[in-house]
Amino acid sequence: MRTTALLSPDTSPEIEELQLELWRRMSPMEKLHVVNEISRTVQELSLAGIRLRNPGATERECLLRLAILKLGRELACQVYPEAARLEGL
Repeated sequence: MRTTALLSPDTSPEIEELQLELWRRMSPMEKLHVVNEISRTVQELSLAGIRLRNPGATERECLLRLAILKLGRELACQVYPEAARLEGL
């Protein structure tokens, strides 16, 4: 057994081994579901942060700001031309 964790410095090697074993046992569909849920959670947390920083923003503006964060300003403005009018990014 290892004496140091490989994935996370704040996790004991024993617990990390257990986590790795659980991941190995998961089917591809189970893994896909977990990744999808994590992606959704990250997007919701990102939108929550955008809403906190921009309390008067509409939902559309928040989504455009998220697009700028994810795609970069130049690409986001190509895909969503109305994003070009947003300030502070």
